[in-house]
Amino acid sequence: MKYRKLGKTGYEVSEVSFGGWAIGGTWGDVEDEQSLAALREAVDQGINFFDTADVYGDGRSERLMAKLREETDEEIHIATKAGRRLDPHTAEGYNKENLNKFVDRSLKNLDVETIDLLQLHCPPTEVYDQEEVFEALEEMVEAGKIKNYGVSVEKVEEAMKALEYENVATVQIIFNMFRHKPADEFFAKAKEKGVGIICRVPLASGLLTGKFSKDSTFAENDHRNFNRDGEAFDKGETFSGVDFELGLKAVDELEKIKPEGLTMAQFALKWILMHDAVSCVIPGGKKPWQVKDNAAASEADDLSDEVMERVDEIYDEYIRDSVHHLW
Repeated sequence: MKYRKLGKTGYEVSEVSFGGWAIGGTWGDVEDEQSLAALREAVDQGINFFDTADVYGDGRSERLMAKLREETDEEIHIATKAGRRLDPHTAEGYNKENLNKFVDRSLKNLDVETIDLLQLHCPPTEVYDQEEVFEALEEMVEAGKIKNYGVSVEKVEEAMKALEYENVATVQIIFNMFRHKPADEFFAKAKEKGVGIICRVPLASGLLTGKFSKDSTFAENDHRNFNRDGEAFDKGETFSGVDFELGLKAVDELEKIKPEGLTMAQFALKWILMHDAVSCVIPGGKKPWQVKDNAAASEADDLSDEVMERVDEIYDEYIRDSVHHLW
């Protein structure tokens, strides 16, 4: 496993890290013991950064990570998020009182006195113009509740606005073979400001694993079944906002250029890691073998210029028109 600096946190984190959404819920059924086995495998593979949120299984994912931290001797960093507990989810709800309430709950779930990294959880765009929100985060740092803070965003414009706040340590954003826009301007700006970039949904909800077909089905409690058109939350979180059958066609083309010896998932993860502004990528994993497969992407050979160019061409041909302008 290779490590990179995580922005202004100063942490050296595994470039392939762990996303904790799937072990919380809305990805079909999952058993806690199996999830813990996946988390243990992550540590065994050298993964030391784990991303979760208070709404993943209503705290279930946070509590699983607390168990992992309790049983391991390795130093690990756990990031969580706050804001999506708001109902309705409005900019006005991102105030000092609510944020402190959410953080207090996460501190209990994670069984820690201080959170390594707290991220605003894809708030409405207007929040990035509300200085008092970031002042509240500063106060939590001073109070010792959190060590660092960052944001998780839906849109590149939100990521750019977040960079205007001096102490934003990280930005989490969707970036993968089906979502290229962050690399246009944002990556260079974040790198210039020393802000870490955490890439989520790196496998486009599994589309980029190459394991799906037009006949694939998903459980009722799996967002890949119930959120394809954004019925529950931003549709960009499901298959990166790409039409399922169109995505399958693009994956067929990507399979043709996949380097020998790599799984399709490893190819997709390595493509992200070829961008040096990226701090880490956070694929999920409900099973140990998935975690092990993902982690191996770190040690894979660099992709050739020809392969990188062909990925761009496939994106332009199949994907760009339907997603690039939306996020």
